[in-house]
Amino acid sequence: MTDPLIVGWAHGKFGKSEAPDTMALMREVALPALDHAGVGAGDVDGIFTGVYNNGFTRQDFQGALVAMGTPELAGIPFMRTENACATGSAAVYAAADFIASGRGKVALVIGAEKMTATPGDQIGDILLSASYVEEEGDTPGGFAGVFGRITETYFQRYGDRSEELAMIAAKNHENGMRNPYAHMRKPFDLAFCNTPSDKNPLVAGPLRRTDCSLVSDGAAAIVLAAPEVAEGLQRAISFRARAQAGDYLALSRRDPIAFDGPHRAWRQALEQSGLGIMDLDLVETHDCFTTAEMIEYEAMGLAPRGQGWRVIRDGVTRFGGALPVNPSGGLKSRGHPIGATGVSQHVMVAMQLMGEAGEMQLAGAELGGVFNMGGAAVASYCSILERRK
Repeated sequence: MTDPLIVGWAHGKFGKSEAPDTMALMREVALPALDHAGVGAGDVDGIFTGVYNNGFTRQDFQGALVAMGTPELAGIPFMRTENACATGSAAVYAAADFIASGRGKVALVIGAEKMTATPGDQIGDILLSASYVEEEGDTPGGFAGVFGRITETYFQRYGDRSEELAMIAAKNHENGMRNPYAHMRKPFDLAFCNTPSDKNPLVAGPLRRTDCSLVSDGAAAIVLAAPEVAEGLQRAISFRARAQAGDYLALSRRDPIAFDGPHRAWRQALEQSGLGIMDLDLVETHDCFTTAEMIEYEAMGLAPRGQGWRVIRDGVTRFGGALPVNPSGGLKSRGHPIGATGVSQHVMVAMQLMGEAGEMQLAGAELGGVFNMGGAAVASYCSILERRK
């Protein structure tokens, strides 16, 4: 087995893009990622594309669109992954396995999604396909409704934590102000996030608009290389751990607020790495809803079950805290173009470890965690990244 290294990346602006489709979005990051890595198109042995689609566009067979938009990559083997909101991480892991198996030495990973051209009611239906449709497909409020019910269950068991959710939202919007790639670079203070209003209405159950991630367009790319290739390049970031865990799709088959899959993914990653959670310098986690980030604090070991709300209240995960979480603004502020998200999270941590994060930069970052989740804690991916040079 040959452990792959991250040697370069590119990240587009998330938001409402003028790019007409995913082919155009992928074109924006494909060659820039290779240039950043210092490799040419002819050096690429495999292309791994993460696009959820599932109705956002009539065109599928998304892996083939990379070479359509970037002819320099024509003829290179390609594939496309889909794992709900963890689609991007699925592509990263497929590429890493490709190199680890010895089948190739350089892989290009691109995650992308074009969401904003789709009418709002259709977006809700498309995203609900990442739930168990037979039981959850008619949930009012779409996927926000699914997490609205998860939030209600958490509050019933552990008390109303609306203020702590608002703290998470305000934190991530403050962080997003530092991120030039973020969809929404606007500061929303605690009072605004915590108060339902015409500008911040209740969306589903106790969830307000500021508790929900954004419908975004965007693309991000990463270049992975075998060690012998990385030796001659400027950057090298290793996967100190890669862990993946699954769980039942139907919420009726499990405790919806236990997040057992995320717990297992984090436990496996920390065991592989030989680290404790507080050995990390930052984490980029999957805050599709503020409730998710709060429960993920418990999954990563920052608090016992039912006490994740204490973490944000104590300031642990703020930008200057003991373990900054989502210094990029997270999905909440950076945006959540489904297929791009997992790739974007890996890029955000890689930038920190190389000291290339600009205004987002955390001093002395050497170890970073990535947690990306497909569905309501169904497909969980956890990476621990470490700078090698």
